[in-house]
Amino acid sequence: MAAASLKFICLVGLLLVVNVATFATVNGAGECGKSSPDDEALKLAPCAAAAQDEKASVSASCCAQVKRIGQNPSCLCAVLLSDTAKASGVNPQVAMSIPKRCNFANRPVGYKCGPYTLP
Repeated sequence: MAAASLKFICLVGLLLVVNVATFATVNGAGECGKSSPDDEALKLAPCAAAAQDEKASVSASCCAQVKRIGQNPSCLCAVLLSDTAKASGVNPQVAMSIPKRCNFANRPVGYKCGPYTLP
């Protein structure tokens, strides 16, 4: 009887931990709050050319989106390294240069983003 009670208590404890972890993830515990990095990457469609070619011009709409996301450097990093960004042909090293190319004064210079550093 004691072994069955202990197993039941352990199972309930495990379920509580899983439930809390799931609740935290769904309600904004990620790098980009309630939005996933892949969802945020879709909003960077105006940056497609600029994220593939360092010589391509950066549009005002691209700069506006990067500025919004760049308020949270960990979110910007997660977005630029996301599966969606990779699938769309983003070159992370080139994409990391967009905040500088937009001439943002308060950009996260030196922020480590995986193997890359924001210039």
